[in-house]
Amino acid sequence: MAAPVANSKGKQTLAKQVPIVVKLEGAKEVAVTGDFSNWKEEGIKLLKLPTGEWRTTLTLTPGEYQYRLRVDGQWKDHPQAVKRVPNPHGSQNCVLVVV
Repeated sequence: MAAPVANSKGKQTLAKQVPIVVKLEGAKEVAVTGDFSNWKEEGIKLLKLPTGEWRTTLTLTPGEYQYRLRVDGQWKDHPQAVKRVPNPHGSQNCVLVVV
């Protein structure tokens, strides 16, 4: 479902519900952080499902967003991310494309 929101230029655009799902064996806590959360270390917590997957839903306008996972307090890649870019810390950020 899409909802109208104002973008950074004040124009109305449609925000979309974007699921983030990751399967991480043995994780106790998973969060996602990135451009959409000002890279706050605590990020947005994912909920553990009975299937062993972790999930949350982000509300984002169309565009590209760099992000990383925080798994038990450690920076991690999203294993299912299709697109990645180098970051200044010697690793890579995952890229989420919202169309």
